[in-house]
Amino acid sequence: MRILGPAQVLRLLYIQRVLIRHGLDELILTMHLFRPVRFLMYLLPWNWFRKVREPRAVRLRMALEELGPIYVKFGQLLSTRRDMLPEDIAREFARLQDAVPPFPGNRARQIIEAAFEQSVEEIFQDFNEIPLASASIAQVHTGRLKDGREMIIKVVRPGIEKNIRQDLGMIYILAEMAEKYSADARKLKPTNVVAEFHKTIINELDMMREAANASQLRRNFIDSDIVYVPRVEWDLTRRNVMVMERITGIAIGDIDGLRRAGIDLGWVAKTGVEVFFTQVFRDSFFHADMHPGNIFIKPEEGRHPRLMLVDFGIMSSLSEYDQRYLAENFLAFLKKDYRRVAELHVESGWVPAETRIDEFESAIRSVCEPLFDRPLKEISFGLLLLRLLQTAKQFNMEILPQLILLQKTLVNVEGLGRQLDPDLNIWQSARPLLDRWMSERVGLRGLVKGTREHVPHWLDRLPELPGKVIDLVDRAREGRLQVESDSREIEALREDVNRNSRRNRYAVIGTGFLVVCFLTINEPVLTTLAGLPVVSWALGIISIVFFLLSLRD
Repeated sequence: MRILGPAQVLRLLYIQRVLIRHGLDELILTMHLFRPVRFLMYLLPWNWFRKVREPRAVRLRMALEELGPIYVKFGQLLSTRRDMLPEDIAREFARLQDAVPPFPGNRARQIIEAAFEQSVEEIFQDFNEIPLASASIAQVHTGRLKDGREMIIKVVRPGIEKNIRQDLGMIYILAEMAEKYSADARKLKPTNVVAEFHKTIINELDMMREAANASQLRRNFIDSDIVYVPRVEWDLTRRNVMVMERITGIAIGDIDGLRRAGIDLGWVAKTGVEVFFTQVFRDSFFHADMHPGNIFIKPEEGRHPRLMLVDFGIMSSLSEYDQRYLAENFLAFLKKDYRRVAELHVESGWVPAETRIDEFESAIRSVCEPLFDRPLKEISFGLLLLRLLQTAKQFNMEILPQLILLQKTLVNVEGLGRQLDPDLNIWQSARPLLDRWMSERVGLRGLVKGTREHVPHWLDRLPELPGKVIDLVDRAREGRLQVESDSREIEALREDVNRNSRRNRYAVIGTGFLVVCFLTINEPVLTTLAGLPVVSWALGIISIVFFLLSLRD
């Protein structure tokens, strides 16, 4: 437990005062420290004639808003953890607004000049000291470079990092107290949630990181005529200042504005869903803050409009492992194959190996079957993933932050899509991308792709294999590999060595045939079949046989 300093004691008293003001004193008196004096709640004068109050969730939201921007952002994070919070609180926390008064424009000017060691007039042709937008971490100004290009300048709030670290220390203390004095809190592991929040908000302070996120996303869609990501001006980007191309368009939440511009709302909704799933499954790198304020639509003459994305402070990525987990689970859900869903969790290691498949299958069916008692287009991807995570957590699945961010973003994308087009079928839009991803990684196409990717590595290691085999044979002949023991573990280890030796032999032979196969592909004098030499086909098939033999053992 951290030791409270004088400043933290005062801060804790202030927090308690705010809670009392919003009628949340019962939360204070439920703490272990105050339980012996809980009866005081009924003696406090303001509780004698208490008026009818707002619901608990509303009062909690109002308290966080009064406590300040860091508590607001923490509440926003908690709103994504619906596996932890009651539904009413999670829903109310999602309404928290990250809006704070701007700091003076001349202070922003000073920060920019200190970062670049130049006057603003030397950098910009024009600079507007009146901020375009203001949030808890940074505020945005507009300007024009000397070459006439319109830019936005994002400036981190002065002194914000010190304030964040102080408030984080206070939140850590509250989380530790909750874990120490509440059995229910210990199950939810609030200190882990605070650690996740700590990492996220510290990353948001670094404009270099956000600029790198924007550049990566721009590169992923550089050839797209549907998605546009503004370009970062790297020469004018520092840790506390970022300069980026300014984009113009209609906010995607402005339904009336989109209609006046003649934009097909159904197309925008369907395309937005496809773009998000493209980020998840094609690029394994997705914008995790896709709310209406971060997406704009730019009408284009004679063609479909373009989706313009902004604000890249919160991004996330998925490993191929995570992608496969999601794709196979979603496809199994479409088939209502709950047993396969349970098996996938165990096979992938998401839940302990000793988990009983039948129990897990039954739990999944009980929470997901009600979702399918409606037309497919009405079933929420985000809600399905949430139910899956909640059920898996009961079987000791460790919920990873990237899956929480994915679930939160899915909810945003779905909500926005159905606001644009109530008849939007999320599954129909996502299914081709899921099927394509699976076909590229499973079956013959997956084998060919994997072989193509690994051949350079095999060729690089191939020259070493003869020497290693000779060394192994010499050591075996000299008796240096012989181990005399009746131990079952040693016998098992010996069998593993023999099995691996057989696998290596098959793999080496298969690699040899594969190399010769690639060498003969471009030989014009050989008889061809379907555009490739017959010899290459034969050698390729033989190599596959040996690779399969290497996997059989």
